[in-house]
Amino acid sequence: MPDFFISYNKADREWAEWIAWQLEDAGYSTKIQAWDIRPGSDFIDEMNKAIIETERTIAVLSPDSLVSRYAKMEWDATIKKGPNKLLFACISKCRPEGVYGPIIGFDLALDEETAKRTLLDAVAKVGRIKPRSVHFPNSHSTPPPEGPRPRFPGTLPPAWNVPDFRNPNFTGREKILTDLHEDLNSGQRATWIQALTGLGGKGKTSLTREFAYRYKAEYDLVWWVRASEPATLAMDYSDLAAKLDLPQKDSADQNAIVDAVKYWLEQNQKWLLIFDNAQEPEVIERFLPQGGCGHVIITSRNPNWASLAHPRDVEVFKPKEAIEFMLKRTSQNDKASAKSLVEETGFLPLALEQAGAYIEETGLSLSDYLIRFKEHRKTALKRGKPADYPDTVATTWEISFQAIKEKLPASADLLKLCAFLAPDDIPKSLFLKGRMDLPKPLALSTADEFAFDEIVAELRRYSLISGTGDKFSIHQLVQAVTRDRLTEDEQKNWSAVSVQLLNSAFQFGQDDMKSWENCASLLPHALASAGFAEELGILSETVAEILNNAGRYQRHLADFDEARKCLERALKIDEKAFGLEHPSVAIYVNNLGGVLQDLGEMEKARSCFERALKIDEKVFGLEHPSVAIDVNNLGSMLRDLGEMEKARSCFERALKIDEKVFGIEHPSVATMANNLGMVLKDLGEMEKARSCFERALKIDEKVFGIEHPSVATKANNLGLVLRDLGKREKARECFERSYRIFQQFFGDNHHLTLKVKANLDSMKLQ
Repeated sequence: MPDFFISYNKADREWAEWIAWQLEDAGYSTKIQAWDIRPGSDFIDEMNKAIIETERTIAVLSPDSLVSRYAKMEWDATIKKGPNKLLFACISKCRPEGVYGPIIGFDLALDEETAKRTLLDAVAKVGRIKPRSVHFPNSHSTPPPEGPRPRFPGTLPPAWNVPDFRNPNFTGREKILTDLHEDLNSGQRATWIQALTGLGGKGKTSLTREFAYRYKAEYDLVWWVRASEPATLAMDYSDLAAKLDLPQKDSADQNAIVDAVKYWLEQNQKWLLIFDNAQEPEVIERFLPQGGCGHVIITSRNPNWASLAHPRDVEVFKPKEAIEFMLKRTSQNDKASAKSLVEETGFLPLALEQAGAYIEETGLSLSDYLIRFKEHRKTALKRGKPADYPDTVATTWEISFQAIKEKLPASADLLKLCAFLAPDDIPKSLFLKGRMDLPKPLALSTADEFAFDEIVAELRRYSLISGTGDKFSIHQLVQAVTRDRLTEDEQKNWSAVSVQLLNSAFQFGQDDMKSWENCASLLPHALASAGFAEELGILSETVAEILNNAGRYQRHLADFDEARKCLERALKIDEKAFGLEHPSVAIYVNNLGGVLQDLGEMEKARSCFERALKIDEKVFGLEHPSVAIDVNNLGSMLRDLGEMEKARSCFERALKIDEKVFGIEHPSVATMANNLGMVLKDLGEMEKARSCFERALKIDEKVFGIEHPSVATKANNLGLVLRDLGKREKARECFERSYRIFQQFFGDNHHLTLKVKANLDSMKLQ
């Protein structure tokens, strides 16, 4: 049975390996995940076996292990084995609480010789375990897994200039840290240079600093190069030449110094160069050594590094990581407020660090800060000095904004316009097809795809937008800061542009299938655009039209509650713009009535339809298509209320109007004939109902083709009356046809698909 199992959190791996090495070197035997458990194995099962199969467990105690669920599982399993089976090796100033409090602990945050002596004394005191023999060869040259003796984790590499201390609140990012480490050490020519890219504030620099501290024992040289300017690049290389005591260190020829440093790096191993905040590949290429004797990490807002390095996009925090960070940073336990705050900030690490700093400075609770952030976001984004970042959210993108404005004004305009859309999946086609609604110079820059590609590329260069293909995204705080930089008049102007652009693009047609896919991609942007316009007091008929179309499309998706909200907003704007008796108001009242009917609020629906009918009869007279729509809708509601004769009268009137206006083979006539057929079926007049459905089906097949949802609706209704007439096979054919069409267009779970499926299933039960 091995003597010791070493339990540790990933962040403390170098400590765990150092402890294992010292114990093995003293003749004890150990089990440790880094050496003995292979990737891909059942982690929980292997950990459990390791605890069972060893005499004792030494747990590396740190702030990271104290919040690790897996670490505590290992401690609990060890405690169950008996007293003195668990020892805590403390590597920082922290102590466990509760049941872990009385457990023996010893401090290793000392110099190397004292730490080694403390470790060996501690394991000897808890009970006699006789060292078996020297586990490694005397040369100590090939310990598991292979490689040199690990450096004491409390010491830094001989050459080290990483700015700032290790962030005690660093949270999450385990996968990218692990992947980065594995790629750098893969031995592949293409992966020894890694570029961490992404929007400023996503934590690229913090992540790289954590990597340097976490894996410092693997390097003899870790050198941080400020890469934002050629001057600082050269200066940091001069400092490195001095640190290495190269003959050229005092040379007046900067190129000679760079070449000397590069030559040293090409001849030596175990080094890590970090180029922080690099702008362009061609700027730092001059400073890179040849070959892969060491490792290079580049951080940059520019994503275009594939020609020089292996690019790796750094994402914002995952929701769980963000909440964990916020609670850890503030030492509070209000998970609900933390969850709301991380969502409000779009999980951006910089915004959360800034919030944590402000809370620390002021002593506010998370809930109080959340209220301030929601009500005074612009001010909040300027307050709170981040611990490991030079700028606040309000200023971190300012240089990028200014550079874009000077180089390509159209790119700056595109960013302003996008600030009034939804943040994700913005279609490029929206601007290319809608360039007539855009102001100059943006309109001129969308004259063709190549010109538009150029202005998009400039925004991508600073990671202010992300994504490839026909769509791109923009972080919600970039949008917020962009809007905050505008004057009130500028905000209204750009909001009006977004409204006009979306109103032209977002047009829903119930029978126009081409519009459905377009509306699906544009719905979030239509709602965002209208929402910003309402906030700014732009209550135009254009905003009302967007909301009306959004409501109609949401009803099409059976999202009745959201449809109602949009239609009520549209109606309120239109009433204010045109008065209470305008035909446009009648349209919105009609649409709202339809959704209220879907929601089962029949009396409210009836009131809407009667109001719309009264307006249109007054404006257009008694035989107008708009009147026919109102009468038809009222008839549908009356049918649902069981007032069949009144409903029949309405449908007959609507059908008569549309036949007179449009002729006998118009799709509107098909709709009226279908609705009349439904009430005739309810009244038991089956042959008349059948005649109506067959007529409606024939018209729709001719107008829309044989595979259209309107055809499916008519086929289903015809199937119902055929079933009641006892013509079961023909009814089944109608249901199967209808089900196939609805399934194709809406999927299995749409309410229309499910409704027809129920009809089809009923045939099987009879």
